Amino acid sequence: MKIAALGRVAVAAAIASAALAAPALAYDGTNCKEPGVCWEPKPGYPAKNEIKGSKYDPKHDPKEISKQSASIQAMEERNKKRADNFAKTGKFEYDVSKIGN
Repeated sequence: MKIAALGRVAVAAAIASAALAAPALAYDGTNCKEPGVCWEPKPGYPAKNEIKGSKYDPKHDPKEISKQSASIQAMEERNKKRADNFAKTGKFEYDVSKIGN
């Protein structure tokens, strides 16, 4: 019984010490070029001007980006129909299919 209790205490102590040690490895904000300009890479991460072409480069797919702009354009068209209908009737209709052309 006492051995099991000692094991639990040791595990709890190890977890507590790990939790206290973790913030020491985190960014502390002391290497600022000027107030509010404190970006610096983590160890092993390239500097800002070295990211392009590295494994950290996000490489956005143009097809995916165009999908977003197409959905935004469709949303704006629906909102225009809603606004025009509201200006005509004085009632707001969310469902665009119920709005007559």
